[in-house]
Amino acid sequence: MAVVSRCSRAATAATTANATTATTFTYLIRSLSPFSSSSSTFDPQNDLNNRNKPAVLGTLKRESKGRNVQWVFLGCPGVGKGTYASRLSNLLGVPHIATGDLVRDELASSGPLSSQLKEIVTQGKLVSDEIIIDLLSKRLEAGEAKGESGFILDGFPRTVRQAEILEGVTDIDLVINLKLREEALLAKCLGRRICSECGGNYNVACINIKAENGRPGMYMAPLPPPPQCASKLITRPDDTEEVVKQRLRIYQAMTRPVEDFYRSRGKLLEFDLPGGIPESWPKLLCALNLEDREDKQSAAA
Repeated sequence: MAVVSRCSRAATAATTANATTATTFTYLIRSLSPFSSSSSTFDPQNDLNNRNKPAVLGTLKRESKGRNVQWVFLGCPGVGKGTYASRLSNLLGVPHIATGDLVRDELASSGPLSSQLKEIVTQGKLVSDEIIIDLLSKRLEAGEAKGESGFILDGFPRTVRQAEILEGVTDIDLVINLKLREEALLAKCLGRRICSECGGNYNVACINIKAENGRPGMYMAPLPPPPQCASKLITRPDDTEEVVKQRLRIYQAMTRPVEDFYRSRGKLLEFDLPGGIPESWPKLLCALNLEDREDKQSAAA
């Protein structure tokens, strides 16, 4: 399979119609009942309290042949798509492909797209479909050459056209839409830090929102760096209040329709983050009917 040529053909076809490909599933995901056939919503505050309620997703059954899961993470900038996609990547043994990382790698490479991307990113604009598809195609092609199977996409698709192109290339099993209240989103984005040496991602923000007007409180602890990285932290150039707010406005206008695209196809699982990783991770696993045994063992130690 030539991934680049497939993406190119799909990009052309997406302007007129959606295309799908039949594929053997490694993980068979049952209906999203008891919710509507168009989408599922998992409310951690309520759904976990009713132990007699059926799980949001049925059992994930591993088959001996075929491909691995092909999932997509949606959500506003800074919601934590990369964090949870990376954890699921490790748990399920599939590559986590973040288009934001692909863009940053291209920026650092000083390649032909570097200067063009720098201007786009610092202004908080969306990178064009053509650039993103080119970068993603190269990444998928390289992964295929290494024998990778399946993926968890983070940051793509961001527009309906991109979703149509992706659907013409492969069959997405599930789209997980992470949701977080806006005041927490803004604080998280402004608190993000990167180690200039190892590239590790951390967050210095301590978010403590009090309960009021019937809304539950929320606490998200900082994610501090290890001692060897503490003096090497830098802020992403696009993590300023003005740019973050602009990214959120762009998301509302352009990316929310992508949610409707997948909702109409019965592939959208909406998950409201109740807090930081300690609160949200086990509840997300419950929503997906998965179990992280290593996490349980470390918690019991």
